[in-house]
Amino acid sequence: MTQERWQQLVQWPLLGAAMIFLVDYAWRVLADVQGEPGLILTLVLEAAWSVFLLDYLMNLVLAPQRWLWFRTHLFDLLVVVLPVLRSLRLLRLVTALSAFPRSPGTAVRSRVGIYVTSATVLLVFLASLAVLDAERRAPGANITSFGNALWWTFVTIATVGYGDFTPVTIEGRLIAVALMLGGIALVGVVTATLASWIVDRVAELTRDQGADK
Repeated sequence: MTQERWQQLVQWPLLGAAMIFLVDYAWRVLADVQGEPGLILTLVLEAAWSVFLLDYLMNLVLAPQRWLWFRTHLFDLLVVVLPVLRSLRLLRLVTALSAFPRSPGTAVRSRVGIYVTSATVLLVFLASLAVLDAERRAPGANITSFGNALWWTFVTIATVGYGDFTPVTIEGRLIAVALMLGGIALVGVVTATLASWIVDRVAELTRDQGADK
């Protein structure tokens, strides 16, 4: 068994596990499932987690240079450690099913645009679920509904921070820090993509004007 063969075998199971995790987690948080049904949903989450753990360990074992693979795949480790990141595996499905133009520059910008849009939607939804799950039973919390959590996530990821809703738990504040860092990164990616598009348009206009002369 080679690492390439293993990755081919587990590509779709990993996407399935990511989808199961997303649906299960959203159901548990939004419906506030407790008791035996909540235990069943938790067991399903753990089963999905075991798929990601197995994939990580197999890749580490099969990698020709294990230490190098470990250092260059820290995100894969975060996916195993941090539950919220597991659904981001679905981004691979989004780009795999997308048709990109043949122009290299346009293809790259299209791929980046789809990644950024999909990642933003997933990140906002998952962060809203996570902060609601962490906050709604905390003493003095004001993020006690999904609507409040969604609004707080939008203003936080945009680094606006109106302050009308604020997390009071350590988990909620850690989510806030991650969202602010993610918001800064997204702004940088969008700015770089827009700048690349402008440069290409200017270059095309220059070529057209040169051809007319």
